[in-house]
Amino acid sequence: MSKLSRKKKENIDDLEKYYGLAENKKLEGLLNNDIKDFKKIIKGSDDIIFREFMINHKYSAIIFFLVGFSDNEEINSYILKPLNKFAHDYSEKENTLLKNHIKQEIWVSDIKTTSLIKDILNNVLCGKVILLVDKIDEGFIIDVCNFKTRNIEEPVTEPATRGPREGFTEFIETNITLIRRRLKTPRLKVNKMEVGKLTKTNVIITYIDGIAEEHLIDEIKKRILKIDIDVILESGYIEELIEDNRYSIFSQIGYTERPDRLVACLLEGQVGIIVDNTPIVLIAPQTFIQFIQSSEDYYERYIPSAMIRIIRYLALTTALFLPSIYIAVLTFHPGMLPKALLLNIWASREDVPFPVFVEAIVMEIFFEALREAGVRLPRTTSQTVSIVGALIIGQAAVQAGIVSASMVIVVSVTGISSFIIPQYNLGLSIRVLRFSFMILAGAFGLYGVFMGILIMLIHMAKLESFGVPYLSPLAPLDSKSLKDVFFRAPWWLMKKRPSFIAKKDVSRISEGGNKKNED
Repeated sequence: MSKLSRKKKENIDDLEKYYGLAENKKLEGLLNNDIKDFKKIIKGSDDIIFREFMINHKYSAIIFFLVGFSDNEEINSYILKPLNKFAHDYSEKENTLLKNHIKQEIWVSDIKTTSLIKDILNNVLCGKVILLVDKIDEGFIIDVCNFKTRNIEEPVTEPATRGPREGFTEFIETNITLIRRRLKTPRLKVNKMEVGKLTKTNVIITYIDGIAEEHLIDEIKKRILKIDIDVILESGYIEELIEDNRYSIFSQIGYTERPDRLVACLLEGQVGIIVDNTPIVLIAPQTFIQFIQSSEDYYERYIPSAMIRIIRYLALTTALFLPSIYIAVLTFHPGMLPKALLLNIWASREDVPFPVFVEAIVMEIFFEALREAGVRLPRTTSQTVSIVGALIIGQAAVQAGIVSASMVIVVSVTGISSFIIPQYNLGLSIRVLRFSFMILAGAFGLYGVFMGILIMLIHMAKLESFGVPYLSPLAPLDSKSLKDVFFRAPWWLMKKRPSFIAKKDVSRISEGGNKKNED
């Protein structure tokens, strides 16, 4: 039995276990008997409405639906009113004609029929309206969903000075629409599946046919279908369950709130994983270099974009290593500093009662706590609290002789540098690794820092994201893809997609349309 079949079997067994339904029980066609089964299952749920009525004063019927998912006005106008005017009369032998005429009378474009009770239950719990008619052994599934959703707004985690201001929402259909608006091609494929035994969360795999590798698409689907869990509340559940190395500090799957960034990734051969009820869309495979890239790099001119990207790499290095190097040099290698600078630093630390390592750890923990407080507080006060906490408490700590002024500078520069990292999940990894390097520096000096770097690089070189080396295109070296690593080359020079992801249809600029205008 396949994994997908086994998952469906578990859902059926759940109904059989709790409600005594047979494995593939179907509607009998007797309205009173059929509705008893549904009321038995739905008993205790007051948010499901049952509405009984007559069709043509002859056929007993009932509709039931979830409160808040469907538009009452549409139910009245497009379902109940047309059926109330239904004038056809059929014998019991003509039930097929009756069923077809009922479908024609209902003024809704999306209407299906099924005889399986479990399918009807799944659809009503997804917000569809169910119509059952006496003497008909199939139920009508009518889609008039119109529940309230959040408006399309600018992404909070990925703000941009130039580029679209649209961000994904929690409604999966809206997210697909935002992608379709940007990719008007039949090559954009959307594959839907269901994950979570209790939540039955809709998950969509999207990719561009002919660019994304088939084995990559199959592997992603295979891993998602293997997920055996009750609840999927956010895309982070799926990210953690399908990534290659679950014990690594580094994320091997990217995510975004921006439709334009997702589309750009799809055009490079990557695959998007859209999860219902969250605006965070996963991107696979993902390399370390892509975590440092930003959408704005491709919207501004290539010269300033290249400079900003270099600054980003310098900030990443500073955020990771500055505190540990400060600890190592002052504790083990003070002779590496110029004499004047060393005297100034020691003068500022004259009244500090703690060693450099303890001082740095305390200040970093305080800074991380202050940052987390700013995230959790209401937006109207978070910025004020962060600024006041950093200035007042830091100044007070220096005046009290608890920490040195040089340590406050180091921690502040480190914090500012960490804010420059575009992707939040990479920033989290850097924040954790920073403490590891500080411990190594406090124990072994620069030798410990260099050993930590070596271990980190070996670990990163071993990582893969769905078969793609994590350090691509640096290791293994792909010289043709280096045009978009440390800087962004002009568009007319980036004729090919990254070869470490896309193996086919690699040309993105035609040979005749990419030459500079020299006139």
